Amino acid sequence: MRALRLQDWRSTPELIEVPDPTPGPGQVVVRIGGAGACHSDLHLMEEFEPGTMPWNPPFTLGHENAGWVHALGDGVTGLSVGQPVAVFGAWGCGTCARCRVGVDTYCENPSGAPVPSGGGGLGLDGGMAEFELVPDSRHVVPLPEGLDPADAAPLTDAGLTPYHAIRRSWPKLPPGSTAVVIGVGGLGHVGVQILKATTAARVLAVDNRPEALRLAEECGADRTVNSGPSAAEEIRQATGGRGADVVLDFVGTDATLALGVATARTVGDLTIVGLGGGTLAVSFFSVPYEVSIATTYWGSRPELVEVLDLGARGLIRPTTTHFALEDALDAYRQMRDGTLEGRAVIVP
Repeated sequence: MRALRLQDWRSTPELIEVPDPTPGPGQVVVRIGGAGACHSDLHLMEEFEPGTMPWNPPFTLGHENAGWVHALGDGVTGLSVGQPVAVFGAWGCGTCARCRVGVDTYCENPSGAPVPSGGGGLGLDGGMAEFELVPDSRHVVPLPEGLDPADAAPLTDAGLTPYHAIRRSWPKLPPGSTAVVIGVGGLGHVGVQILKATTAARVLAVDNRPEALRLAEECGADRTVNSGPSAAEEIRQATGGRGADVVLDFVGTDATLALGVATARTVGDLTIVGLGGGTLAVSFFSVPYEVSIATTYWGSRPELVEVLDLGARGLIRPTTTHFALEDALDAYRQMRDGTLEGRAVIVP
């Protein structure tokens, strides 16, 4: 089969022929119907060095995947060949307390996994290929009726990541509250949809690109703000001077973190989702009183089930552009150049 593989850190992936995978006991082979291209893949290609992660190339890219069950290993139950499924992308040890409740992202015994990695497409072979080997059937989630694999694929990360970040702040998003989304890209535009579908908050979206602000409006944002010098003051005025109850930073640079602090309400949440490399000085007087500042990573398997339900009901739907497997590098180029709207999905 063909697979887009990262052969080494700081290198361009290569589309090469590799053997078709065969499932062992408890494993599943998924025929890929869609594999999302994520901005974090660019970090793998362009920034990471040996030792940055506890795993290394070579491996097939693609950590947000969906398709159809192609083959089942011995002992797998509850799945059938041809069944449409999504792949939960974070693969932990399966035995620690976190993994047992489906929060493999925060596995506390990563060395206990069969092959220590971040998951498929993150150290192990992912879904930018015709087939993906999933090492444990618990990571394979049946799709709700009416949700196509190509539409489901980006939900496994571009949907799950903002959903997890927003879900943890639900108690602070009742009627009368305000949420600010900074960065209306591949994750941020889905975050706007999730806020509108699952909370009563007023949603303000911030970006410096006119096309991104238009996308935010299409996704239901109540107001858009250009991230210029007056952005903080505009957000303060829009919230009656109080600030936002929840700020979600999908960029994570020095400038966006500073904007988050400047616009957060006392006792609010500032959640950092983006990997922009910024830093934030935190002291008693540097942030509003009792603001909770957190980073967040991906989401849990039970949350993925909830996200897929929202997708099947049409309440969240990422804006996507489809690419053939041989055109995957062009998808990454558009992502790097900032010309890609929404999310790229590779469809083998």
